[in-house]
Amino acid sequence: MTRALKFLITGAAGFIGSAVARHLIANTPHEVCAVDKLTYAGNLANIASIATEPRFRFSRTDICDAQTMRCLFEDVKPDVVMHLAAESHVDRSIDGPAQFIQTNIVGTYVLLEEARRYWQQLPNEQRSSFRFHHISTDEVFGSLGKEGLFLETTPYQPRSPYSASKASADHLVRAWHHTYGLPTVVSNCSNNYGPYHFPEKLIPLAILNAFEGKRIPVYGDGSNVRDWLYVEDHARALVMIALSGRIGESYNVGGSSERTNLQVVHSICDILDALSPHPAIKSRIGLIEFVADRPGHDRRYAIDAGKVARELAWAPTETFETGVEKTVRWYLNNRDWWHPIRSASYAGQRLGRAGGDTR
Repeated sequence: MTRALKFLITGAAGFIGSAVARHLIANTPHEVCAVDKLTYAGNLANIASIATEPRFRFSRTDICDAQTMRCLFEDVKPDVVMHLAAESHVDRSIDGPAQFIQTNIVGTYVLLEEARRYWQQLPNEQRSSFRFHHISTDEVFGSLGKEGLFLETTPYQPRSPYSASKASADHLVRAWHHTYGLPTVVSNCSNNYGPYHFPEKLIPLAILNAFEGKRIPVYGDGSNVRDWLYVEDHARALVMIALSGRIGESYNVGGSSERTNLQVVHSICDILDALSPHPAIKSRIGLIEFVADRPGHDRRYAIDAGKVARELAWAPTETFETGVEKTVRWYLNNRDWWHPIRSASYAGQRLGRAGGDTR
């Protein structure tokens, strides 16, 4: 049996981070220290199901606070650090890039330095088994044409403040490995979706607007393509990479589920029409409203996940069809999670208007 390890997970009250924490507690013997600043997208409800587990603890901490992070490393004594804390919404990065620079670049630097300080004083055996896993995005690679896939060797070409900040963080992690020997691994994922997804992103926003009979905004003509990855499949992959990925390597994780934004919204409308018919709307597809495109909107992302499949035997278990239906059902059954968000912190308003139409 695998020795129980101690995981320190940053951003663990967020969308992907909470999925990783829930997976570790539910399906492994490992311990989890969840670290989160609890900004607008961090939500303790995301980890409520594991909050009382004896192998789980939570620390409300800003990764930019070096002294507090140093104390946390010394207290937790982690074997594995999984770094998911990040500002992650492209539209918000257009409106206010400063916070993305601070959290995604400065925060990653602080975390790397505190991890290095902790790692260097470990006994030899623990030093050799320590891992720092940085979780990133496929957006660092830029935009694809109609053909081709992002590989781990694809040159970086970030095109938004968000992707530029994540690319910077990726480079810092690799530099700390090559310069200081810190045992790091990097993964870059395609667009995630699933339960507990903050409703500023396309899929949860479309689900909730469609459910409530509100207009569903689609940027441009809806032809931008993304590869969609169910978040619980991603969580499994991340733990496998953290535990078994080769040091100094990077791994792309994708769902092999390319869809245009318009196809995604059509699927959601069809599922909702079947599961929860609206008394006044025959087809929710009629709610779609094409709005001015996001500035610098990348046309297509698509991941080649062959390396993680070959080396770690990972594959997604959900197709887009099964995953998006599970996601719609989750939102229908969990109004108590999303209703406070819709009524308080985010009601679905347009973001990312800088330099573009304000519709």
